[in-house]
Amino acid sequence: MAINLDDYAEYIEDLSEHSRSALKSAWQDAVKVLSPRGLDNYIKGAGALRRLGKGDSLVETWIEHAPLVAKEVSEDVVGELATAALTLASKTSGVVIELLLATAPTAAKRLGDAQLFVNYLQFINSLIAQAPRGVRPMLEKLDVLLQQLTLGGLRRWALWGAHAHRTDYEAQILYFALESKESLAMVQKERKGTLLVDVQRRINMYLRALWGRDFFMRPTSGDFETREGYKPFIEDYLLHLPDAFDDLDGVPGLELYRAAAAHCAAHVVETRTPISAEALNPLQMAVISVIEDARVESLSIRRFPGLKVLWSKLHTATPAMNASVGDYLNRLARALLDDAYADADPWIVEGRALFARSVDALCDNQISWDIGVTLAHKLLDKRLPFNARSDVLTAPYRDDNRYFWEFEEFDFDKAANAGYESIKQVRKHVSVMEMANEVDVENAGDDAEEIWVLDTEMFPYEDMGRSFNDMWGKEPQSEPFHYAEWDYQIQLERPAWATVLERRGRTGELAIIDAIAAQYKREIHRMKFLLDAMQPQGVQRIRKLEDGDEIDINAAVTGFIDMRMGHQPDPRIMMRSVRKTRDFSILVLLDLSESTNEKVAGQDYTVLDLTRQACVLLADAISKVGDPFAIHGFCSDGRHEVQYLRFKDFDQEWSGEPKARLAGMTGQLSTRMGAAIRHAGHHLKLQRSAKKLLIVITDGEPADIDVRDPQYLRFDTKKAVEDVAKHGVVTYCMSLDPRADQYVSRIFGQKNFMVVDHVQRLPEKLPLLYAGLTR
Repeated sequence: MAINLDDYAEYIEDLSEHSRSALKSAWQDAVKVLSPRGLDNYIKGAGALRRLGKGDSLVETWIEHAPLVAKEVSEDVVGELATAALTLASKTSGVVIELLLATAPTAAKRLGDAQLFVNYLQFINSLIAQAPRGVRPMLEKLDVLLQQLTLGGLRRWALWGAHAHRTDYEAQILYFALESKESLAMVQKERKGTLLVDVQRRINMYLRALWGRDFFMRPTSGDFETREGYKPFIEDYLLHLPDAFDDLDGVPGLELYRAAAAHCAAHVVETRTPISAEALNPLQMAVISVIEDARVESLSIRRFPGLKVLWSKLHTATPAMNASVGDYLNRLARALLDDAYADADPWIVEGRALFARSVDALCDNQISWDIGVTLAHKLLDKRLPFNARSDVLTAPYRDDNRYFWEFEEFDFDKAANAGYESIKQVRKHVSVMEMANEVDVENAGDDAEEIWVLDTEMFPYEDMGRSFNDMWGKEPQSEPFHYAEWDYQIQLERPAWATVLERRGRTGELAIIDAIAAQYKREIHRMKFLLDAMQPQGVQRIRKLEDGDEIDINAAVTGFIDMRMGHQPDPRIMMRSVRKTRDFSILVLLDLSESTNEKVAGQDYTVLDLTRQACVLLADAISKVGDPFAIHGFCSDGRHEVQYLRFKDFDQEWSGEPKARLAGMTGQLSTRMGAAIRHAGHHLKLQRSAKKLLIVITDGEPADIDVRDPQYLRFDTKKAVEDVAKHGVVTYCMSLDPRADQYVSRIFGQKNFMVVDHVQRLPEKLPLLYAGLTR
C-alpha cells in the first residue's frame, strides 16, 4: 500500500519549514522500514517533540534516528522511544534528550532485541533521577560502554557511580565520562568475555552449515543484579541466548555460544511432538528433561560427531558428587553423553543401560517419558529431598527445556518457519465515496490483510434510522496481549502464560444511570463541599511572609505608616505565589465475575448493581474534580481468555457513551486478577501523570476454572501488584468479601486495602476512598 507524506499534513503543520524539509528527505527511508502503524507513531512522535518547545534540533534528531532504531530491533519500540523522550522532558534538558535519540540506534544495534531496548530506556529514566549530571557524559561514551558491557553490567556500573558520587557532582561527571580510575576499574570488573551481538552472525552461519536451515536468535539479559544471565531457552520457536558468556575453565565464550546454540537447535530439529506433563510431579519432569536432552544430542551426534567433543568438555560432574538430587542429575547427564566417563553408582548404571537398549528408537520422544519415569521412581530410594529451584543441570549450554513440554499447542511447521515475519494487518482510513463504491469481500474475516475504516457511521440509502454498524456490526476485539504469570511453587514466571482480550463494553439504557443519580441525590449534595475543596485552585498568593518572592505592596505601605506613627512595623511584608495543581490518573478496575450476580444478603439487588451505583457516584466525583480517570472491568474463562472490558477511557468525557456502557455491564465467568492488573498497569503506564492510582473492586479472591490450587492466583496477583508498582502505580483494593482479611493484606499490602463489611454502603464509601487516596 502506497504511503504518502501528504496524508499526515495535519500532524506536521506545526513543524518548522526546516523540520518539514528534513522529514521529506528522510521519508523514503522511513517507509522502507516502518509499517503504516509505525509511520503513524513516527509522525506523531515528531509532532509531540515539537510541542515540547525545545527547538528544531530535537525534532530533526528524532526524524533522522527513529527509523534506524526500528531497522535494528523492531518498529514496536518507536512508540516507547517517543514516550521515553517525552517523559524526560520534565526531568532534564533538551540537549540530553537529543543525545538519547542520537545514540538510540547504537543502543538498539548493540542490544539486538526489542525488549532489551525497552529495558535500556527504563534504565535511563531511573538513572536520570539518581545521577542527573552523569547521563549526558555516559551517553557520549555509550558506544564504548556497550562494546564491553551487557545491559546488566552497564546498569550496575552506572548505579555504583551514582551511589558513590551522589553529592560530588564533579566526580560524578568524571566517572560517567570514563575519566576516573574507579570508573575504568568498575568497567573492567563488569566486563564480560564474549557478547552475543559480536558473534551472532558467526553462530548463524555455524547452525546453517550444520542443519541447512536458518535459526533465529535473540539475546536475553538476566544479569541486572548478579553476574549470571538467564539460561538459554526456546520460546515462540526462537533461540534465546544470554547476551554475554564469560570464558569458562579455558573454554572460550565463542565455544559456549556454539554449544548452547547447537543444543537448542537440536531440540527444534529433533522435536516433532511435545511431551505430556499430565500427572507428572516435578522430580519426574526433571529426570525426563535429562533423558530428552540426551536423546536430541545423540541424534545430532549421529549426523555431526564433532558435537560430542564440544558438549562433553562442558560437563564437570564427578562420582564424588552425591549430596543432592541435582548432583545425580548432572552425573546422569554426563554419563549419557560421554562414554569415557566412569560412574559405578547403580542408578547411573541402570540409566545408561535403559538408554542404550533404546538407542534404535530415539526418534520417538516417548522413550524419554518411559525411561524418565522409571528412573525417577528408583531415585526415591536414595531418600534425598528435591528442590526444583536448586536441583538443576549445571552445564552452561543446556536450556531450561520449556520448549518440549505440552503447556501450549505445538506446531512443527511453525517451528520450521520461526523468525520470518507474517503479513501485518493494515487499517486504511477511507472516504465515504471509496467505501460506498468498493465491492465488499464477503468471505473476509477478522484476519483480513487490509481493513477499511470509515471515521463516521454509514447509513443505507433507505435511511431506516439504523446504521450498518447497528445492523451488522460487532464490538471489535483487540490483538491479544500476553502476560507472564508467577508460579510460586517453582519461584519462576511462566512467560506469555495468560492472554488478555480487550474490547468495549456493551451499551445499556441511560435511564439506569439517571435513576442512580436520583437515588443518591442526598449523598451527591453532601459530597459537594468536599469535592470543591479538592479542586485545583490554580495560582494562590500567600501573604504576610518574612521571606518570599516579591514585596506585598499593601503590607509595605502599612509598615511605612506604622513607622511614621512611631509604632513597631510588621516585618512580614513579602508574599509568594504558589501553584496549586493536581496530577493524578485513576483507573477503576471492576471484578465482573459470575459471583457479582448474587443478591446482597437481605436485599433484592445484586452485588453488580451496587458496583454500578458506586462507579456512577465515583465518576461524578472525579469528573467534578477534573482528574483523568478510566473505568475498566474484567472476567476470565481460563488463562487463554481473560476478557478485559473498557467502559470509559482516560481521554473520554463522563457523558452519554461511557454511561451507557456502564449501564450495560454484566457479570460472568471467573476472576483471573493478576493478568487484569498487569493490563490495567499497561494503560496507566501510558499516562503522563506524576501519580497513578489503580482501584480494584472485587467481591472475592482470585480464581479461575483451570487453577485448582487456591494459592497460585493469590501469589500471582501479589506479583502483579509488585510489577505495576515498579512503574509508579499504587494499587488499592476494595473488597466486598467478608473473609478477605485472611488473604487481601498479603496480596495488596497492609495499608492498601479496605474490606467493606456492609456491602450496601459501597456507593458512599467509594467516593470518600478516592478523596482520601488523592488528598
